[in-house]
Order: sequence, then structure tokens, then C-alpha cells
Amino acid sequence: MQAGAGAVARVVHPGPSGRLKPLAKKLAELGPGERGRVTSVAGDADATRRLMDMGLIRGTTVEVVRRAPLGDPMEVKLRGFMLTLRRSEAEHITVE
Repeated sequence: MQAGAGAVARVVHPGPSGRLKPLAKKLAELGPGERGRVTSVAGDADATRRLMDMGLIRGTTVEVVRRAPLGDPMEVKLRGFMLTLRRSEAEHITVE
């Protein structure tokens, strides 16, 4: 997997049918320039609702734009706008 401008996180593993499937990762694990598609949003009900209200729903493509020097927070681009998330929030978002 290579990181770069517009690179997509595509680590794959064989599924039950033998076909290759993208491996799920946490949004917090993606580096700047990497993209992923949201597969689930977890956490407590209030936090999950807030993230979903901001557009982080299943099927949404997100791209990590940059991280703060110590890695927290991180800025992501989705649906035409920029969103800043804490690492703890990004840990609850699964992407492929």
C-alpha cells in the first residue's frame, strides 16, 4: 500500500468465496493523502449520532488531508467540506 496524493487504502484478503475483499481499518490508522469508504460508525449513541449528522455515514468516501504535529487532531475531507476529528473519534469509524 502506498501513501500519496489521492492514494486509496486497499489492503485485501480473501473472503469466504475466495475473492479478494478490502480489509477494514480505523479512520485513525490512515495517513495524509489516503482515502477510505466508511463502513461503520460505532461508539456511544450521542457521539455516533453527531458524527453521522456531520455526514460520516456508510458509503461516504473520506480522505485524510493532514494531521497535527503530534497526530491529534486530524483533518479529513468528505462530501465537499473539511472536518476536523479527534483521534478518539476517528477510532470509532471503520473504513475500507
